[in-house]
Amino acid sequence: MTTREVEHEITVRAAASEVYRLLAEVENWPRLFPPSVHVEQLEVDGDQERIRIWATANGEAKSWTSIRVLDPEGLRIRFWQEIPAHPVAEMTGTWIIEPLAEGETRVRLLHEYRAVDDDPEKLVWIDQAVDRNSRAELPGLKTNLELGTTDAELSLSFEDSVRVEGSAKDVYDFLNEATLWSERLPHVAGVRLTEETPGLQILRLDTRTKDGSTHTTESVRVCFPYRRIAYKQTTLPGLLTLHTGYWQLDEDADGVTTATSQHTVVLNAERITEILGEDAGVPEARAYIRDALGGNSRATLGHAKQYAEARR
Repeated sequence: MTTREVEHEITVRAAASEVYRLLAEVENWPRLFPPSVHVEQLEVDGDQERIRIWATANGEAKSWTSIRVLDPEGLRIRFWQEIPAHPVAEMTGTWIIEPLAEGETRVRLLHEYRAVDDDPEKLVWIDQAVDRNSRAELPGLKTNLELGTTDAELSLSFEDSVRVEGSAKDVYDFLNEATLWSERLPHVAGVRLTEETPGLQILRLDTRTKDGSTHTTESVRVCFPYRRIAYKQTTLPGLLTLHTGYWQLDEDADGVTTATSQHTVVLNAERITEILGEDAGVPEARAYIRDALGGNSRATLGHAKQYAEARR
């Protein structure tokens, strides 16, 4: 039986306690780590928890369930995959947080794993996925930790909601059936959706902007009928370094649905003047993104509302 042990590390300018907190709060992972799309806490029992992770690996969308043991005093988090995603037969690891000089922390990420059937080719695939994800996760963690303490104005979260006199299922169907968006939504010029695993989608959109031009984005979407679709953009427009969000549907006892679109973004400060002009700064970029993303979401919600109410 071939078991591989690997280690990656990085040093960040942040307090060890803050690093540990952000690692412990899994709901923030899509904002911290490039491969992570969505994470949900399923069960908690003392210092042990069960979580489900949706992430990309070698360009593919994957999902698995992990167990974590939290050690806030020792600044360690042990984890292992309960149901490994093929071709992983077993995967365990540890986050180790080590305080250094004042204001600096070393983050070590250990992995131990083996492949299904001890297949050498599958082991190479896992080697590449672990190395690629670790090399993406640690700089992502560093960047977002330091961003949070030095330039929080580059981060922006907002939401828009509409009241729908119709069922959550009908609204969900409209949002889920994104293959039809180029026919149903004026701002969508083209669309390609793949769903090899039910409820786990890769959505590529060509979106029209107000000036008539188009830009292409790609997202991984995790679908929870008929209440939520969470997503993360993996191909971003030039003004952003991060974009996560979700569509949330809440139906009341009278069959009326509140449909909400939520966005969290991080601006790419280096490209603001290039894209918006020499006089533009962070406030202008925040306003532009709020208007552009919010406008598209409100348009989508409006068409979803019409679709659902026509079926009531």
